[in-house]
Amino acid sequence: MLKIGDFVTRKSYNNDLLFVIVDIVSDVAYLKGINVRLYADSHLDDLVLVDDVVDDSFSVADRKEALKIKDMVTLNRNEYFYLPGKILQIDGDRDYLKRCIDFYKELHLEAYGVSLDEAQFDKKIIDCLEEYKPDILVITGHDSLKKDKDKNKIENYQNSSNFVNAVIKAREYERNQDKLIIIAGACQSFYEDLIKAGANFASSPKRINIHALDPAIIASTVAFSPKNKEIDLISLLSKTHYGSDGIGGIITNGIMYVGYPR
Repeated sequence: MLKIGDFVTRKSYNNDLLFVIVDIVSDVAYLKGINVRLYADSHLDDLVLVDDVVDDSFSVADRKEALKIKDMVTLNRNEYFYLPGKILQIDGDRDYLKRCIDFYKELHLEAYGVSLDEAQFDKKIIDCLEEYKPDILVITGHDSLKKDKDKNKIENYQNSSNFVNAVIKAREYERNQDKLIIIAGACQSFYEDLIKAGANFASSPKRINIHALDPAIIASTVAFSPKNKEIDLISLLSKTHYGSDGIGGIITNGIMYVGYPR
């Protein structure tokens, strides 16, 4: 008998993604993705129990992701000192937020997290920006495109309008896209409208699901990129789990100060 807290996959989707059951009502289970920012529901008879999942395996995987960023960053710590950018992440999911904050800590980045319901983003974002004064702002959580609906109409998305409104508010606070780097969106978000609203990077060009850490991978790489030097956009996007299908953006300058002597 399946219960809340069990790890499962869906037979009808060829068991492609791992979920945890967060609620059960009658014969329907409500699911949350472990590695993708996705909520779903499924009939219980479509689910397969995965009983060999070890929670710590996810943190091990995340540390491996952090090592990829560390390997990319070449810093001469004998002679120079470095001041990476400060990150603020506003997230509609408390669990994913913690996972991203732990990821930043692994990289020794200064990062702050605020957990809010997506509908509250645009109402609270200015206060958050004034409190933390970040160089990089991540606005993420959950989103989805309704099945068989027009992808060019924002009303067909679960939360894209909330992300867009939050980006617009953030750009009222700081219009210069090199002074405040904004990374916005979640699974299947309305990429074009997020870029038009002022995001430097956004999901999802191909309306696919994104990994829980993809926004953090972008933010971390930007934080470690030298100030006033253009970031290699194609190389940056390739560091995420689904590449440019999942996240796209505009050519952006780095924000890390480099000083001498150490």
